[in-house]
Amino acid sequence: MRIVIALGGNALGDSLIEQKKNATLTAKKILPIILDGHEVVLTHGNGPQVGLINLAFTEGRKTNDKVCSMEFPECGAMSEGYIGYHLQNALQNELNTKNIDKIVVSIVTQVEVSKDDSAFNNPTKPIGSFYTKEEASKMPYKMIEDASRGYRRVVPSPKPVRVVEEKPIKSLIENGFIVISCGGGGIPVIKEDNKYIGVDAVIDKDYASSKLAVDINADMFLILTTLDNAKINFKKENEESLYNVKRSEMEKYNAEGHFLSGSMKPKVEACINYLKEIKDGTAIITSIENAVNAVKGISGTIIKN
Repeated sequence: MRIVIALGGNALGDSLIEQKKNATLTAKKILPIILDGHEVVLTHGNGPQVGLINLAFTEGRKTNDKVCSMEFPECGAMSEGYIGYHLQNALQNELNTKNIDKIVVSIVTQVEVSKDDSAFNNPTKPIGSFYTKEEASKMPYKMIEDASRGYRRVVPSPKPVRVVEEKPIKSLIENGFIVISCGGGGIPVIKEDNKYIGVDAVIDKDYASSKLAVDINADMFLILTTLDNAKINFKKENEESLYNVKRSEMEKYNAEGHFLSGSMKPKVEACINYLKEIKDGTAIITSIENAVNAVKGISGTIIKN
C-alpha cells in the first residue's frame, strides 16, 4: 500500500536539539509501517522553523551589514533542507539498525500556486516570532494579533495547484526509496513565461500533502497531529470523537463549523479533497502514537467515501 504521511511542524519542536530528538522518536513510530511492506512518503510542516530562519536573517542585518537579506522562498527551502536532513538521518539510522536495505531521500519540493489566488490579497498565515503591539506597528509587514499571545507577521496562504517534482517523487517510490517531500507545504512558485518564480507565501502543509497524495495515487493519506481523533463540538460538554466516518459526514460537520481554521479545519478539508479524487482511498487523522494502528484500521478518525 502506498501511504502519504503528513507530520506537523510543531511536533518537531522549537530548537535544533529538540528537533533531532523528536525526529528520532518520529522515525521509531513510522518504522513499523515501513517494515510491514508499505511504500511511504513523508511530508512535514515547518511553521516554527521557517519563522526562526526568517527572523535570524532579519535580526542579523540589524547588527551586521554583511548579513544579506533572505527572501521567504529561500527561507522555506532552507527549512525543507534541514528538517528533511533530520528526518532522513533518523529514519535511515533506524533502518540500518534493523539491517533493512532501503534508502531515504529528501527532495526540496516546489509547489505551483496560481498568481490569481485570492489569498494574495488577504495574507492570513502567521509566521515567525511574537511581538508587542508597539513593536508590530514598526514592522514593514502586515501584522495581526495571534491567539492573544502577541502580534505576528502574516503572509498569503494560496492553495496548491501542482507539485512540480511529482514525476521524480513517483519514480523514487516505484524504485523502492522512502521519500521526504513537500516540506512546509513546499516552496510556493508561480509560473510565468514557462518559468517558475518563488513568491512570499506559505502553502498549508495538509493541503499540499493531499495534492501530493492525489498526484502519486496514494492508497492512504495519513495526517498525524496532537489528537487521537478529530472531534465535533470540540471542548464543549457534548464533545464527540469521530471514528469511522464517511466523507459526506465530514463535509457536513465542516460546513457546520465544527473544525477550527489553523487547527483541524485544513486537515479535514485536505482529507476531503483527497477522497474526492481517490475514490477508493482512505484518509485518517490521528496522533503519531496511533500511526501503526491507524494504518491497520483500528485507530484514529478513518474517513472513506
